Amino acid sequence: MLRIVQITLLCFVLAAGISISAVIAENESIDEILLANGLPLGLFPKGVKGFTVNGETGRFSVYLNQSCQAKYETELHYDEIVSGTIGYAQIRDLSGISAQELFLWLQVKGIRVDVPSSGLIFFDVGVLRKQYSLSLFETPRDCVAVRGDAEFIGENKVQSSMLPLYQVDQTLGRN
Repeated sequence: MLRIVQITLLCFVLAAGISISAVIAENESIDEILLANGLPLGLFPKGVKGFTVNGETGRFSVYLNQSCQAKYETELHYDEIVSGTIGYAQIRDLSGISAQELFLWLQVKGIRVDVPSSGLIFFDVGVLRKQYSLSLFETPRDCVAVRGDAEFIGENKVQSSMLPLYQVDQTLGRN
C-alpha cells in the first residue's frame, strides 16, 4: 500500500512539473521560450520581426522580414510566417519550413530534440527524419532572400521552365 502511495505521489509531482514548464509567459522573448522548452536558439534565422504564442496551447507564429533560405548542413527555406505548436524538446504541426534533400524541397512537419546530451536534433519531413547536429542550431543563421516561392514543392508549387516553341522548316534540304 505504501508503494502505491509513493508511486502516485511521484506521478503527481512529475505531472505538475511538466505542466509548469509548459506554461509560457506571454511577455517572454522567442529565445527565452526556445530555451525554456529545451530547443536551440538557432531554429529560426536572423530577421525575426515578431512572434505570437498562446501560453495555454503552445501554438505560435514567427514572423520574418521575408521568405528566405539559411545554410546549415543543408539548405532550409523559411516562409515569411512559420507556425506550429511548441512543447518540451519538440515543435509539432509545423508549417513554413522546408528542407532540401538532393533536388527536392520537403515540408518540415516537426522538430524534436530526443535527448539533449546526444547532441542530435531531428526534422520530420514526412517519410524521412533528417538528423542534424544540435550544434548547427546554437545561434541564428543569416537568411538570404529568395527570388520567389514557386520552386518549393513542399508548398505544392512547381516552377515551370518551358522552352519556346519554334516552327521547323520542313522544306529545308529537299531540293
